[in-house]
Amino acid sequence: MSLDPMATAAIETALNTLLKESPEQSKQLLRLKGQVLQIHLIEVNKTLTFIFSQQVDVLARYEGQPDCYVSLHLSALPELRDESNITRLIKQEKVELEGDIKLVQHFSQLLKDIRPDIEEWMSRYTGDIVAHSVVQSAKYFGCWVKKQAKKHENHLGQALTEEWKIAPPPLEVAYFCDQVDDVKSKAEQLESRLNKLLEHA
Repeated sequence: MSLDPMATAAIETALNTLLKESPEQSKQLLRLKGQVLQIHLIEVNKTLTFIFSQQVDVLARYEGQPDCYVSLHLSALPELRDESNITRLIKQEKVELEGDIKLVQHFSQLLKDIRPDIEEWMSRYTGDIVAHSVVQSAKYFGCWVKKQAKKHENHLGQALTEEWKIAPPPLEVAYFCDQVDDVKSKAEQLESRLNKLLEHA
């Protein structure tokens, strides 16, 4: 089995599982019924086709004409979860869109509203206490990783400017710019005096 069918099957299963667990989102799916959305991911040069009916079918290959075609970079993908970003992304040329923009907006809203309760899902297999402990530990670990990354970023910045002297600190840059302006001003004054002396001569 090639990677494309495996990837599309995984996306399809995940989406439909989340939709079944959320009756409100299943109702939202009805307004997409009978429509086809294609999303082309530029970096990996892959196109996913979403066909909406009672569920969502995800295909790697589709011969028909979609109701809406979207081409975008992976970095813009998370921003699609907020439908208010779509128009801005199109203006910034981060997203290319052909067809019905409302289809993308409805799909974007659907993705935004699907929020899996990982703790609830885990508790079915592990029990409430274990699920709660695992989720809280994961959140704590995520916060710790962010703090460590920020700390290392600050250390690197200090090392570059103070220890290794690779990058000058902001005040030094500002002082250097002032000195350059002074030299430029004095050079212009000197040039003006020389011109006057040459005129008198």
